[in-house]
Amino acid sequence: MSVRRRAWTSPNGERKEAWVVDYADQDGERHIKTFTRKKDADDYQAQVKVDVRAGIHTADSRSTTVAKAGDLWVVTATNKGLEPATLAQYRDHLKHHIVPLIGGVKLTQLTAPMVRGFEDRLAQDRSPAMVRKVMTSLGSILADAQERGLVTQNVVRNLQRGRRVRPDRRRKRKLEVGIDIPTPAEIGAIMAHLEGPRRPLLLTAIFAGLRASELRGLRWKDIDLKRAELHVRQRADCYRRLGRLKTAAAERKVPLPPMLVNTLREWKLVCPKGERDLAFPNRRGNPEYRSDIVYRSYHPAQIAAGVVDTKGQAKYGGLHALRHFYASWCINRKADGGLELPLKIVSARLGHASIKMTADRYGHLFPSADDGSELAAGEKALWRSIS
Repeated sequence: MSVRRRAWTSPNGERKEAWVVDYADQDGERHIKTFTRKKDADDYQAQVKVDVRAGIHTADSRSTTVAKAGDLWVVTATNKGLEPATLAQYRDHLKHHIVPLIGGVKLTQLTAPMVRGFEDRLAQDRSPAMVRKVMTSLGSILADAQERGLVTQNVVRNLQRGRRVRPDRRRKRKLEVGIDIPTPAEIGAIMAHLEGPRRPLLLTAIFAGLRASELRGLRWKDIDLKRAELHVRQRADCYRRLGRLKTAAAERKVPLPPMLVNTLREWKLVCPKGERDLAFPNRRGNPEYRSDIVYRSYHPAQIAAGVVDTKGQAKYGGLHALRHFYASWCINRKADGGLELPLKIVSARLGHASIKMTADRYGHLFPSADDGSELAAGEKALWRSIS
């Protein structure tokens, strides 16, 4: 590895010179990089020595820009069969957030300070949630580039590993009844104002806890009215395409209460028929758009029931609030009108990938077993057994 001066005469007779770093990488392949100043050449040589010794050097000639690496990342995601909505989100991150700021930068030129500066620029006019998503996408781009041999280290992942705890995780707010989760009284008022063909759909959301995509993809053959249960086996994405569930745990069996069974039995007689056998289709037998359900039925029912915010708008924005209510209903004590189910069963009913996910999301809703009355009763029972 050496730094040497190169001098030459241009075609117009002008004398020029540059400083050349001549070196071999960790694979023994020779590379040459040219600099105008000797100081820059010396600094580059020093850095290359460290990287080659550590086995993490990638020559500029073998690297590519962030923008091109992003395109390759999208190709990888497409080949993996990711959903159209996910691919659209990836393309949006590239087009509107990553490429405008660092798209022309070569992967080998990315450093921790440069990535941190990129993150700071994102934070100037984007929400914290969007900044996290874009940074995750950038890290995935570099991971894909590593597998392709375009770069040897993932600066984003290295930077994130250096942060012990993400501040947003420390401050994450717990779900609250009456704010994020409808109260039983609010659910009762909403139910009284559910009308039309979407009434059975929203009642199923309330008393079965299905995700909006699962509701829209539910088929009659997956509903056993005699046994009072339904099976979640497919979903409809935001483009109304029917397909597999996102995780294996999402495929599950959910028992149905008598009132919902009777409602579904009546609905089945008048439900629009179609080749897809959907339980809650539109008039043509195809999946509904989620936004149509929310803004044409769910929100109007809330407003009619008086479940509104300070501006008189529907208090709960998305259908996921009904799923939250179902989770709380499964958790609440029987004395309070709930089912009082164990954590493992609640997790299975919701189709969560792990019990930890359920505990992190809803653990604070489980009733405490050490309140004053129960402690007193336990103390008396203990003394009786001792004496």
